Amino acid sequence: MMQTVDKIKPCYPLFGDDDYKASLKAKRDLFEEGHGADKVYETFLWTTTKEYQDLNFQREALTVDPAKACQPLGAVLCSLGFEKTLPYVHGSQGCVAYFRSYFNRHFKEPIACVSDSMTEDAAVFGGQKNMFDGLENAKALYKPTMIAVSTTCMAEVIGDDLNAFINNAKKAGHIEQEYPVPFAHTPSFVGSHVTGWDNMMEGILRCFTLNKMEGKVVGSSGKVNVVPGFETYLGNYRVIKRMLGEMDVDYTMLSDPTEVLDTPADGEYRMYAGGTTIAEVEAAPNAATTLLLQPWHLEKTKKFVETTWNHDVPKLNIPMGVDWTDELLMKVSEVTGKPIPDSLAKERGRCMDLISDSHAWLHGKKFAVYGDPDFVLGMVKILLECGAEPTHILAHNGNKRWAKGVQKLLDSSPFGVNGKVYVGNDLWHLRSLCFTDKPDFLIGNSYGKYIQRDTKHKGDEFEVPLIRLGFPIFDRHHLHRMTTMGYEGAMYVVTTLVNAVLEQLDRETLGMGTTDYNFDLVR
Repeated sequence: MMQTVDKIKPCYPLFGDDDYKASLKAKRDLFEEGHGADKVYETFLWTTTKEYQDLNFQREALTVDPAKACQPLGAVLCSLGFEKTLPYVHGSQGCVAYFRSYFNRHFKEPIACVSDSMTEDAAVFGGQKNMFDGLENAKALYKPTMIAVSTTCMAEVIGDDLNAFINNAKKAGHIEQEYPVPFAHTPSFVGSHVTGWDNMMEGILRCFTLNKMEGKVVGSSGKVNVVPGFETYLGNYRVIKRMLGEMDVDYTMLSDPTEVLDTPADGEYRMYAGGTTIAEVEAAPNAATTLLLQPWHLEKTKKFVETTWNHDVPKLNIPMGVDWTDELLMKVSEVTGKPIPDSLAKERGRCMDLISDSHAWLHGKKFAVYGDPDFVLGMVKILLECGAEPTHILAHNGNKRWAKGVQKLLDSSPFGVNGKVYVGNDLWHLRSLCFTDKPDFLIGNSYGKYIQRDTKHKGDEFEVPLIRLGFPIFDRHHLHRMTTMGYEGAMYVVTTLVNAVLEQLDRETLGMGTTDYNFDLVR
């Protein structure tokens, strides 16, 4: 074996060594009983055809490589944004291990989250005893200010009632009567992670304000509320705060996980750091309005804010790109009476300068985009502002109303004429589209790397390079600290896009004396 204590290799190129190749070949020959390489390649080629695509799009009862995660994942992220709050999942231990590892791989941080470890007996008799023990132990061990409870498939299938279980736990003395335990039912088999975020936000707002509205007066605090939604770019929280700060606007960010998901390496472990306080939540109805940064997936939150707090929630789009950032800032100025400062006007000008520098390289380039509904809509907006052409626009967790919104945006620009919107479709559908109607690039999360690999396997001319924007990003580091919102975010996104175009151009013109006629030093 080539792996020795003096010469440690990573898995690549370790598994390319002859002894590992021989071991893997023996495993295939002796145990797998697979088809030969010719048959495998023949089948692969068939999966790249229009005939296969037509069959692929007829699927009804099977999802292959979903472009979404489940509800409790979103509920956990929402909970992490509140001060000294412990996310608690009523379900199996394996589910929580999945949520923690999913966020750990994206944020490169330890994630605090517990479960009450439901097993077979709880699946038969219900999980109330698990919750009694779980709430008592979690509070005693980790000393959170509040525990935010969500559910998994098992608890939802058997019909466990969180409200009853939590109240019974308090009556039985497992936790104090006044101890805050907001909750949300988050069945994994419907909706997605963005639905779970919305459900948990509504649950937390309901817990602290539903029966405490006496004396609340809209606008009396002089603040605005900002609801970020399922947001995993930590820079987006910071850029929104910075812009509001430059406008001298007082605000409350309802769920702010930036500190706990980006803690310093200074020798101190912080299970809790930063976050929105309970006092801020309780005072939130006194704000002048509530701004939803990702309105397509914040339907329950919007309804609660409008009907319980009596807030007039502005109709906004996700503040990605120039126009929609303008829209946000002008609405904030209108609501608060605060002028937009010269510093933001200059930042906008720099963004416009950057776009004018780069649009010639992006103009006419075709991009397939996938991800969550608000993010995808924002990406389409930026592409159109740069003269690029979004072609295949896919949100597995989108709906028909969202699709109409995307189509309206496409119809507003000559660069959207070739765009087609897909809702409820997965990445295996998108793979077919990348073969039969090849875009120049693919924009999305890390899972798109398999589409890039498959397209390249057919031949270099079929390759669709992946530009990593969205969630999750597992196979690159530190992108979660970047920004996609505001003028700053638009500059980051356009920089990422145009440099991907230039890097691909360099790859295609590397051949000395053969393809290097456009291998220029200045771009």
